[in-house]
Amino acid sequence: MLGVVENHSSPHSMAHYSPRTAAFFDLDKTVIAKSSTLTFSKSFYQGGLINRRAVLRTAYTQFVFLAGGADHDQMERMRKYLSALCRGWDVGLVKELVAETLHDLIDPIIYDEAASLIEEHHTAGRDVVIVSTSGAEVVEPIGELLGADRVVATRMVVGEDGRFTGEVEYYAYGPTKAEAIRELAESEGYDLSRCYAYSDSATDLPMLESVGHPHAVNPDRALRREALARDWPILDFHRPVRLKQRIRGFSVPPRPALVAAAAIGAAAATAGLVWYASRRRSAAAA
Repeated sequence: MLGVVENHSSPHSMAHYSPRTAAFFDLDKTVIAKSSTLTFSKSFYQGGLINRRAVLRTAYTQFVFLAGGADHDQMERMRKYLSALCRGWDVGLVKELVAETLHDLIDPIIYDEAASLIEEHHTAGRDVVIVSTSGAEVVEPIGELLGADRVVATRMVVGEDGRFTGEVEYYAYGPTKAEAIRELAESEGYDLSRCYAYSDSATDLPMLESVGHPHAVNPDRALRREALARDWPILDFHRPVRLKQRIRGFSVPPRPALVAAAAIGAAAATAGLVWYASRRRSAAAA
């Protein structure tokens, strides 16, 4: 199926007579505290893939995404913008930049609560599947970092020259996520009535409706209304923590700062980076 990647072989066997189960996780603002794609904007700038104007626009988009969520129209605009932005990018360079900065950028923004849930599902014998609208070149390494069994992600068309054409081959969004889950259930033998799903956005209602145990995580207003009306559990994830710190048993205090304030700080930091890089280039030229 388009968009599905297995990070490692599943410990389960189809020879077992008991139905298999899985936990399906949206990624952005559900497992990690930001947009996975937009988080790499600084790396892409330093790697020469985007210019200063694109970095600043991406920082603003991240702010809007964090402060108020993203409805269908906003997600469509974001998809078109990112598709146009990545046209002509060398796929090998993208993967290299993501690999080089994965731990520095993603590890610190993984929710402690989400990491614990992933561990609990694995302990219970369930597969863990990351289902994200972000591109596969970003989502697959994150899925591996998290120990996910499979990944469903958006895939861009790659030309014969090894560069993105700007066209979308498979878009993991809305009803398409639910279709991917049903196809996985058929191929892997999952009993969806016993499966779990987690998301922050009302755009993922089809995915949540496809399982027996849906959960709203840091839900936007529309999803919160639906969750309350349907008596779905609502979870509050707010403690980003490095995986190494969790493994070593360090405790990390909650971060009470407002999301909007954090996003403004991130945008300011991005602008500072652009200014600093520009100054360095000017000094070198002199």
